[in-house]
Amino acid sequence: MTDDFEGVLTAVGPRLRMLRQQRDTTLAELAEETGISVSTLSRLEAGQRRPTLELLLRLARAHQVPLDELVDAPPTGDPRVQLARFERGGATYLPLTRRPGGLQAYKIIYPPNYPGYEPTPEQQRVHEGYDWIYVLQGRLRLVLGEHDFVLEAGEVAEFDTRTPHWMGNPGSRPTELIGLFGPQGERLHVRARPRRPEPA
Repeated sequence: MTDDFEGVLTAVGPRLRMLRQQRDTTLAELAEETGISVSTLSRLEAGQRRPTLELLLRLARAHQVPLDELVDAPPTGDPRVQLARFERGGATYLPLTRRPGGLQAYKIIYPPNYPGYEPTPEQQRVHEGYDWIYVLQGRLRLVLGEHDFVLEAGEVAEFDTRTPHWMGNPGSRPTELIGLFGPQGERLHVRARPRRPEPA
């Protein structure tokens, strides 16, 4: 591992020189652009100084290349984020984010008639935060306190989750939506429409 690390650092100097020469930029011009002294840049290119992360970030920005390209990082394989799906209350959740805290994004799939068309008061949840949902396909019923909404594909709702709420699928086809769930105070800017009356 140590030999690999040393090899990566040793290769940085020639790569920095090559990138600068490809841009037809002098050490003095690069120093002015990055705020790094000419002597430091010269020593970096000659392999006489170890690059720090701060120096590499400035140089990557100046050369307009990813940081990985400066250090010749090995390929990382499939770049797609692979996060484990899970089931909750009959719905399938596919995480779209993995950072702790802050807003969390999910694709949520409700099977037909989930989990029964009429929710009981005990099924309505209350917790801290805000929910934002966008219906991709199908229909979504949202019971929010005393209000009852049905959202169609393309509609959005956002609400304070301290209000008792329940979501389900009133239709005969699966419902898919994107959900953003945030801590208290992270509000968005749209609201659900009231549920339209069923045709007589």
